[in-house]
Amino acid sequence: MIDEGAAAADVLASYGRFTIRPGLSDSEIAAVEKEFGISFADDHRAFLSAALPIGRGWPDWRDGDRGQLREKLALPVEGVLFDVAENDFWYEGWGPRPESTEDAVVVARRLLVIVPRLIPVYSHRYLPAGHGTSGHPVLSVMQTDVICYGANLAAYLRTEFGGVPSEPGRASVAFWRDLA
Repeated sequence: MIDEGAAAADVLASYGRFTIRPGLSDSEIAAVEKEFGISFADDHRAFLSAALPIGRGWPDWRDGDRGQLREKLALPVEGVLFDVAENDFWYEGWGPRPESTEDAVVVARRLLVIVPRLIPVYSHRYLPAGHGTSGHPVLSVMQTDVICYGANLAAYLRTEFGGVPSEPGRASVAFWRDLA
């Protein structure tokens, strides 16, 4: 797990396209997790410990605008809620859709509280949260349009920034895998 995250950091650094600051310390990661109520997957944590890419699209967990980071964390769920309200989306696992759009949004919001949390990696690319987990595919999430963009973090970085095609993998966490 740690090796996977460090290897991913090496992959990104090898492209020389981004400013990479020293990685987050254990205490910085713990503070971020506490502040935002999240837990990084083990490989994501190891990646951020090895290197902190900054610049357009990268979440700056050390010095970034806290409001913008909260917005990035909320975007996957807010995107689903947008599709419930504006595009008649309804996840079949939620049971029958309420008749009114307003009620559907209320019910969806309540049910989305229990779906696995996604944590931004770059732009609208996310990894599932969770200590003790690793090797998840990176997901591109735009509302309910969810696509796997790499079988794991390193594969994603090679594809996104190195133009190296890779197997996309299969979404590995409940709810999001059903949208992919």
